[in-house]
Order: sequence, then C-alpha cells, then structure tokens
Amino acid sequence: MREYWIALNSIDGLGPVRIRRLLEFFGTPKDVLSVPPPLLLDKKLIPASSAKAFQNKGELIDNARKQIDFCDKKDIYILIQDDENYPVYLKEIFAPPPVIYVKGDLAVLRKHALAVVGTRHPTPYGMDCARSLTAQLCGSAVIASGLARGIDTVAHTHCLDMGGQTVAVLGCGIDRVYPSENQSLAERICQNGALLSEFPPQTAPEPYNFPRRNRVISGISCGVIVIEAGEKSGALITADYALQQNRTVFAVPGPINSSVSGGTFKLIKDGAVPVRSAADIFEHISAVTFVPLLTASPQKIRSEAPPAPELAAEELAVWDALSDTPERVDTIAQTCGMEIPQLLRVLLTLELKGFIAQLGGQQFRRTS
Repeated sequence: MREYWIALNSIDGLGPVRIRRLLEFFGTPKDVLSVPPPLLLDKKLIPASSAKAFQNKGELIDNARKQIDFCDKKDIYILIQDDENYPVYLKEIFAPPPVIYVKGDLAVLRKHALAVVGTRHPTPYGMDCARSLTAQLCGSAVIASGLARGIDTVAHTHCLDMGGQTVAVLGCGIDRVYPSENQSLAERICQNGALLSEFPPQTAPEPYNFPRRNRVISGISCGVIVIEAGEKSGALITADYALQQNRTVFAVPGPINSSVSGGTFKLIKDGAVPVRSAADIFEHISAVTFVPLLTASPQKIRSEAPPAPELAAEELAVWDALSDTPERVDTIAQTCGMEIPQLLRVLLTLELKGFIAQLGGQQFRRTS
C-alpha cells in the first residue's frame, strides 16, 4: 500500500490539495491510480500536465519501490497519513503532506512540539532570547525549527545542549543537509530528535520548497514563537501558516531601532502574543484545543544557569548583577552599590577574563 501513496505523491502537478480531493472522490491511492486519466481530466481533478503520468502507472509503482529500498538502506522512515507515527498535529491541518520522510527517533513525533523560528541574521539579543526560551521550553516540549542559519540553528543547538529533543524540518530531501555547515548539527539531531521532510530523497533545496517547509514547521507544532524577523522574513510565512492552522503565534519584542524587529513588531500589532518567558507561552497554549503542555511529562533537562565562576568578591558582585540581557553601567553600579570608577575597573577585569562582553553605549552582559 505504501508504494501507491509514494507513487501518487510523486506525480508533478498534484500536491497535497489535489491529492486530498482525489482521495475524497475515489478512496485510496491505489483506487486513484486505477481511474482512467480522461475521467480525471473531465472532473477537473488533475491538470493536463499530470495525465501522462497516470498512463504510466507501472513506472510510478516501480520508482516508488526503488525509493522504499533506498530509504531502507539509509535508515529513513517513510510515513503515510494512516501511520500511527504520523505527527498528530500535522494530520489536523488542511491537506497535510500525503507522505513524509523521517530520520531519527519516531517517538519524538508523538510529543508536543513548539516551533522557534526567526531571522537568519540575528543580533546578540536575539540569540540570547532564543537560548533562554529554548532552555525554558525544552523540558516540556519538543523544539521544532527549520535548520536554517541564525535563530533556527541557535534553537536546535541549545535544545540539544540542554538535553532536550528537537525536530528539524527540511526544504530538501532528507538525505541532504542545507545549509551544508549544519551537517554535524543534523547528525546530532538524529541522535536526540528527528529530521523531517515532505520532499523525496535527493530533492535539491530549491527556493520554492521553503514556504512548503514552513507550513510543515507550524503544522507539527501547537504554537509558533518568532524571535527577530525583518518585515520580509520567511519566519513571517511560518507565522501566517500557523494562524491558518489555528495555532497560537508568539513574538518576542525587540529594540524598536533594530532592522530585525519590524516583523515581530507587526506580528504583535496584529495580535500575536508578546513573550518574555515560557510562562507567557504556557499561559496561552493551554487555552487552545490541544492538550495543555503543562500536563506533559517533563524531560530531564540540564540546568540552564552556569555555576558562578571563582572570582574575587568585588568581581563576583558585578558578575551577579549581570545577566544575558545587556545592562548600562549606571544600572550595574546601582545594583551592586559601586562607584563608577571602581566598577569600570572591575568590568574591564571581567571582560579580559572572558566572563562578560561590552556592547555599544557602555552596556555589558555575561558571555554565553
């Protein structure tokens, strides 16, 4: 039966929406492939460009069986909509992918997932927010993202570093990794999560694949968190799909003068939930029709807070006054009760030791 799903899904010009209509009319993929092409054309169920493929049913089935053999050798799972491991949230969207390909732990697809997405060019603030939220969330939910540069990579990486599980949705075949510099990250994800794609193996990462990829990111998740996005960011496409799929959209507010705050500002203006911590997310996600995340069995997650370094008393006082969020010198001085000249000396010492970093405008934060 699986080969008929793959064969139907491989026909150019169909796609999830047309396949859904065909299945509604005729029942199973095997039944659909048995229908004479003129009848399908007469009912306007397929485009003329797809008719020839229906006439070559034998070739379609042979190619599907070859694909199954290829995936078996590469430890790639092929899931159809009837499989028990097919992601439950994804199955609920309009016209879900008829076939998906998975490499890694199938069990992770049966757990609650939250998507963390954002710009490919994040600021230090955005990366800090991604790490902080991922650390707070990964004990209760699988972190889903798209393996892209920037926020996606930070979310996947920090989730794994914290001992959580993550799913990366690809815009290419599952036997390829894009961008190529994330090859080692993809291998880590397979060990404690999964790679997922609706595209057959050996599919190149073409630009038009990525909006479809974004639809699946939101589809497998019960909420989407956007951290830094320009006004034309692909993360906004994911957010749009999330709204269509009745998911909750969250956005992390950013500095108003940042070029990667325009998209998140617009999302909040249009009704997205502003987020400062995981508590904001759990408060709203429990209101949707899915099972509340708060009832999920927590995973054993490593402690987010690093141990305090061995420092002199005045250095430790300043380090304690800092966090991942940049603070101005006058604020730090007020917090730790130091005079500015003494504080500047201590800040320089901590910076030289590598414990803190100086940003613009006499702002300092802890290093990661």
